[in-house]
Amino acid sequence: MFRVRIRTKASYDLRFLLTIGGSVVIVVLLLANVHAQTPKVKSRLELRSSDHRLVNAFNWAKQQALVYVNDGDPVGPWYEAALPARQAFCMRDLSHQAAGAQALGLARYTHNMLRRFAENISPSRDWCSYWEIDRLNRPAPIDYVDDHAFWYNLPANFDVLDACYRMYLWSGDKSYIEDPVFLNFYRQTVTDYVLRWNLDLAHVMTRETAPQNPSYFRGDPSYEESRRDIALGADLLAAQYAGYRSYAAIAAIRGDPGTAKEYQDVAADVKFVINTKWWNPSTNDFHGFLDNRHQFFGQAGADLLYWDAVDDGPKTQSALKTLLQRMNGEPDKEVEPESHYAEILYRYGQPDAAYAEILDLSRAGRERREYPEVSYSVVGAIVNGLMGINVEPAAPLEALAKGQRFAIVVQTLPQLSAPTAWAEVRNLPVGAGMIDVRHDGNRATVLSNHGDERLEWEAVFPGQFTTLVINGKPQPAQEETLPLGRTVTRIRVQVKAGRRIRVAVPN
Repeated sequence: MFRVRIRTKASYDLRFLLTIGGSVVIVVLLLANVHAQTPKVKSRLELRSSDHRLVNAFNWAKQQALVYVNDGDPVGPWYEAALPARQAFCMRDLSHQAAGAQALGLARYTHNMLRRFAENISPSRDWCSYWEIDRLNRPAPIDYVDDHAFWYNLPANFDVLDACYRMYLWSGDKSYIEDPVFLNFYRQTVTDYVLRWNLDLAHVMTRETAPQNPSYFRGDPSYEESRRDIALGADLLAAQYAGYRSYAAIAAIRGDPGTAKEYQDVAADVKFVINTKWWNPSTNDFHGFLDNRHQFFGQAGADLLYWDAVDDGPKTQSALKTLLQRMNGEPDKEVEPESHYAEILYRYGQPDAAYAEILDLSRAGRERREYPEVSYSVVGAIVNGLMGINVEPAAPLEALAKGQRFAIVVQTLPQLSAPTAWAEVRNLPVGAGMIDVRHDGNRATVLSNHGDERLEWEAVFPGQFTTLVINGKPQPAQEETLPLGRTVTRIRVQVKAGRRIRVAVPN
């Protein structure tokens, strides 16, 4: 059997078999996008702003993302997270679309899809799940023949684990930390999966890629799919780092400080390897890949930043420089990695470049903008990046691992660019309730709590101030330095159910 993986702007694939010289050949025809453009579900999420280009980008992304949402299929509630009209979702795309989907109110869809991956981890597949699941609740035929011949990218288990933890924070759905199906997936990922694929620190730098079926790369050690001589990608290590951190947090929340401390330490060791062995001091950048001859090649930037795996200071600055340089030369068709650049840029204090990326990805005529990851990621970048709305533990992982009580805090950090005088997100799901958040420039934020429970809000602003003004009254505030030396000021306030509070920097 011969198989070619093709990344293309086309969005519909049709498979059929040919017999040539006695061999069966899978032929993939890539057709134009014929996907219906009428959403099957609605979302209450809204963006209002003085910036009409930003609103247009958001409205396009919301409409396009909802087109891909489906109910009534054997797999359960789901949305497309693969090539459009393949009628499937894959582990990587789902993990990266989850934030935008949560904002759109699709928590139950994401939960079902993540659980489908969790329930299919299997020793017969060397602790892999199915890389891609279709609407009929089967491994997508284009990626799977049997448990010995299937496509699989090794960062995926860690990516899904991290996504499950992030969705727990946002949704408050305790099944993410209590359901035996999820817990088994997490545990097997950080134990047997790691050992089977030689991803533990004792072997990961000397591992080799076993000879592969040319049709199905079972165990690609990176999300890079164009080469077969890669033994290890920096993105795999970065995904491991995030996965271990998330597993440690889940253990801490579940009252298991021993496991939390163990995997907090393992994560720190992985980060150390990234920032020492993968750092090239002669060129002041990160290596991207290790080949089967154990030689480094390529550069890494975006993936390391996406999973927060880089030491602050010159190394973060270098990774950011690598990302910006790649953006300038990225072909328009490469939307899979590019769809997350805006999110990364906001996280590392580059709002103007992030804003330009959002407008570029969403513009009419943009090549492959119909790829589902684009629309979901634009929504996510606006909510989590430009508006800076995120849900985090109220205490750091290190404190949770020592037994400190777990609680969540809603953080806001306005990162509006000059074209955006004000912006407001309405009906954003958080836990069982919803919130509205409005930023007037980067100097004032209003949060409205439409839920039935009190929430803790941490209002953050760029700049250094000794006080912040809560509903007209100055209150002592805390200064902090973020990566790359960015100074912010933050304050926490309790927002009762049905209440609206305004926090601003002093005049």
